[in-house]
Amino acid sequence: MRCPFCRIDNDRVIDSRAGDDAHSIRRRRECLGCRRRFTTYERVERQPLWVTKKEGNREPFDRDKIKRGLARACWKRPVSEAEIEAVVTSLEAEIYGHYESEIPSPVIGERLMLLLRSLDQVAFVRFASVYREFKDVRDFIDELEPILAEESRLLD
Repeated sequence: MRCPFCRIDNDRVIDSRAGDDAHSIRRRRECLGCRRRFTTYERVERQPLWVTKKEGNREPFDRDKIKRGLARACWKRPVSEAEIEAVVTSLEAEIYGHYESEIPSPVIGERLMLLLRSLDQVAFVRFASVYREFKDVRDFIDELEPILAEESRLLD
């Protein structure tokens, strides 16, 4: 591992522990050249997973793209970066646990909506409006009716 400060390839590991997502290892290192410390993360290298889009084209699975979409849906909502990261990590673990090389994009979208619905209902509706391509207010109402019915059932 090259030191990010002096570029020397000589360091020692000071501390190792599981990463926050439990799917990585966090290592604290010290450069033996300049004595500065830095952190590295190790993840299991997985076989590339391809997402099959609605139009039939394929693209590589991109966790950052999902994270950006969730961040847009959760904009100005009481949802932390850590909660968004947890949703993405949960989705990624589920996908890699059930699919080997290819996954249809609707599977990802529907699963994200379920995870987002339990996290923040406004963010869920925002995400659903883009994902399901709402055309008018009626589409919003159709999506909200099950949520409102569930809320009223819980209040009774």
